[in-house]
Amino acid sequence: MNKNHRFSTQAVHAGEEKRKPYGALTTPIIQTSTYTFADTAEILDYMHSRAADDPEARDEYGRYSNPTQRVAERKIAALEGGERALLFASGMCAITTTMLALLSSGDHLVMVSGVYRRTHEFAHSFLTRWGIEVTSVPIDDHTALAAAIRPSTRMILAETPTNPYLRVMDLSPMVEVAGQGDIITIIDSTFATPINLRPLEYDVDLVIHSATKYLGGHNDLLAGAVVGPSETLARIEHARGVLGGVSSPHDAYLLLRGLKTLDLRVRRQNENGLRVAQFLENHPAVRRVYYPGLPSHPDYEIARRQMTGFGGVVSFEIEGQSEDGDKTSHFIDLVRLPYVGPTLGGVESIIEQPAMLFSVDRDERREAGIKDNLVRYALGIEDADDLIADLDQALAGI
Repeated sequence: MNKNHRFSTQAVHAGEEKRKPYGALTTPIIQTSTYTFADTAEILDYMHSRAADDPEARDEYGRYSNPTQRVAERKIAALEGGERALLFASGMCAITTTMLALLSSGDHLVMVSGVYRRTHEFAHSFLTRWGIEVTSVPIDDHTALAAAIRPSTRMILAETPTNPYLRVMDLSPMVEVAGQGDIITIIDSTFATPINLRPLEYDVDLVIHSATKYLGGHNDLLAGAVVGPSETLARIEHARGVLGGVSSPHDAYLLLRGLKTLDLRVRRQNENGLRVAQFLENHPAVRRVYYPGLPSHPDYEIARRQMTGFGGVVSFEIEGQSEDGDKTSHFIDLVRLPYVGPTLGGVESIIEQPAMLFSVDRDERREAGIKDNLVRYALGIEDADDLIADLDQALAGI
């Protein structure tokens, strides 16, 4: 592939061989757990290539690699502009394996506020057990970020945009702070996708995706991905082989299919997100809208400078919220087009009241900043006029 090709072209062709086995148009699913060798000489050739950390070495066993998986990895690397990508069984598997591969007892991790709550839980409930110290800093306080750095700091981890308030991390100051020492910078870019943001272009070291979301795009697979320099990814790949969190060949095949339409889908979701956010901001039944494409968002200027699109997730608060959240729940029950559920990034719109899925304990929700009147709407690729008309009737109904 020509690296100058645009996103849509790379999404379709990058990482794939022109001539595939049996003359197939699509990359086949190589559904096997074990790969055999013709003779001892072939085994020795394989062992030498593996010792040299050759990312294109032939396959030996399904926990280490798979041909279908490698094609998906090459395509994701091309879309993010990285040297190499690794595929995992889920986004959380990608995050946890990366941390375990790159952090040791005595190291210090700086975590920026707004990361996915399971990432936060893993860092504070698991890493700390193993002698890794964790400090959390606000996403918009670069002074606090700089002050958190210690001689033992080995990693800064942030997410942009965040869930559910869509805060946007300013990447350049983060990278500048990391330059104070031997510190790896990691961005969870699941909400942004490589269509709206490519963190490696800002000298971020590693990019992580829950490929279950936008990269897959059809709500029918679980996968995660890490993108970055080959040398760093070789360490993470070794950990993946030990820990076993490899993606299945069938999920890799589904991911390849989804990636081919990533550019088309995300651009439509960007359009839907902006139009729905603008509609909601002007509706009297809505108290506040959180969307980085609106001037009212606290990170609007950062998003406008750093991103090429603002994404397909819109969060908002219902006006006149009762203490127990019934009014917002009633609104959720009145919308007709979206499904009610906890995910995002697919072609179908999905809506949720985060408080209902976060915790039954109201104090715990409030401590985490999850308001009872908050709604998160993950827009699909439906017609924006239909989505807005549906929202209008549901808001009128409350």
